[in-house]
Amino acid sequence: MLMQRRQFLLMTSAFPWAGTAVTFGNQEKLPREDLDKIPISLCLNAYSFNSLLRNGEMSLEQLFRFTKDTGFQGVDLTAYYIPGYPDVPADEVLYNIKRMAFRLGLAITGTGVRNNFTLADSERRKKEKQLVKNWVIAASKLGVPHVRVFDGTAKPRGYSREEITDWLIDDMRECAAYGGQHGVMICYQNHNNFTTNAAQAIEIIERVDSQWFGLMLDIGSLPEGDAYQEIERLIPYTVTWQVKEMIQTKGTKVNTDFARLMQIVRRSGYRGYFPLETLGQGDPFQKVRELYRQASSQLT
Repeated sequence: MLMQRRQFLLMTSAFPWAGTAVTFGNQEKLPREDLDKIPISLCLNAYSFNSLLRNGEMSLEQLFRFTKDTGFQGVDLTAYYIPGYPDVPADEVLYNIKRMAFRLGLAITGTGVRNNFTLADSERRKKEKQLVKNWVIAASKLGVPHVRVFDGTAKPRGYSREEITDWLIDDMRECAAYGGQHGVMICYQNHNNFTTNAAQAIEIIERVDSQWFGLMLDIGSLPEGDAYQEIERLIPYTVTWQVKEMIQTKGTKVNTDFARLMQIVRRSGYRGYFPLETLGQGDPFQKVRELYRQASSQLT
């Protein structure tokens, strides 16, 4: 069952090109020159413009136009920026967003919520699960393939890490089953909260054990050890990404080495969406353009 699920994830990580003949694991892989031709679609994570979107200085239409004009093929539209969040807006609002992106030839590659599955109170966690489920329905109406979820930030006293892990795995498994009923994947983002390394993230994914559950690999949230080695361990579970301009490796924050990163990605045979995200101080327009330049230079 687990091996079948992992093979499914490897196939569906390439959703737009799922029929391309690439093999994984112990199977024979494509020659180097063919791996170099495997398409990867650069996308923009809307969180790069978090402040402008939250304070109303930037509209979704402006975001979409900038995304398209920069050269991206899609946008990962976090639900925070959709009017009404955390509630799901009227269908008309969702359909207008869907139409707007379509008219620009832009894919909405995913959305996401801010949930917390590490809360000790099971009734509060029930509300967190309902939040995810509500946005699964919204995602299906938007034509969006996944909803991003977190593990959580709570550290309740009197409970072991093992107990908390059991809670969040049960909750994620329930959400994944619900997502499967509506054709929407649940993507778990390792976010340097409850989970801080590859082994912990792999445990969660393998125990959830669902074809409708995979990893959103956040390369900036692997502070323990060599981040690039951690990335290699996580790629087999990865269905989408958070690619940032800075990573933490061996306890130090450094600029992302896109040449090294893309070598790892190419070796893995990953195909599909590759969302970029900028954080911190500075002009987000300039920072996004520079991040796009760095990433796209490794795709040619």
